[in-house]
Amino acid sequence: MTRRAAVLGSPIAHSLSPVLHRAAYDAAGLTGWSYDSFDVDEAALPGFLDKLGPEWAGLSLTMPLKRAVIPLVDEISETAASVDAVNTLVLTEDGRRIGDNTDIPGMVAALREHGIEQVDSAAVLGAGATASSALAALARICTGEVVAYVRSEARAAEMRQWGERLDVEVRTADWADAAEALRAPLVIATTPAGTTDALAAAVPERPATLFDVLYDPWPTELAARWSMFGGAVVGGLDLLVHQAVLQFEQMTGHTPGPLEAMRHAGEQALAAR
Repeated sequence: MTRRAAVLGSPIAHSLSPVLHRAAYDAAGLTGWSYDSFDVDEAALPGFLDKLGPEWAGLSLTMPLKRAVIPLVDEISETAASVDAVNTLVLTEDGRRIGDNTDIPGMVAALREHGIEQVDSAAVLGAGATASSALAALARICTGEVVAYVRSEARAAEMRQWGERLDVEVRTADWADAAEALRAPLVIATTPAGTTDALAAAVPERPATLFDVLYDPWPTELAARWSMFGGAVVGGLDLLVHQAVLQFEQMTGHTPGPLEAMRHAGEQALAAR
């Protein structure tokens, strides 16, 4: 039987997931597998899921569906429940929907690939959904304080609440002081494109590690300056391929997933844009 998977979200045209997963199928010799993309918003999600047949193995979910899908699953992993976000839906042969979050272990794996196993403190730039995933990843590798740089007291309160929930020691600071973040042993930038450009001039002479979750455009001004000064840089494509290989393994049962084939396909696709 032909097996199907796809990425859902709105908008979805920018997604690299089809490129990555199709490359993985080819590398693993999984003939008969297809991976597509569908523009699906929150209102359309229940109907879309209800129409899926037994050929469907799983779905990748992006914004705005990561929380909207939670009431529609039969089971949710502890990782996904910890941040109220599901980016992976595995569809079992008996019709069950199992929700997971591969962004968090994907972040940890991307850092580990660059030699970051543990840090004694960290800084997070931003306070959106990706920032909460960053805190969940830091709960696994950071032994001390995390300082979150945010633009409002409401956002600061949210980050402190996430810290309490995830058992991470979180202190918040005003975005106006974000240049101070760049001296941390690990800086995770979770903000939209262009937001951190003004910080590039403040990169210290000997920066440590920057994890910038953006991948298009790449490098960001901050990442380029960081590399120029000899700091280690983990990029959004690193995160994307590590979380995608975990999705591939869950949906296909084929392990280990072909990480390098997926990375190469992603690099080629970004270079062509």
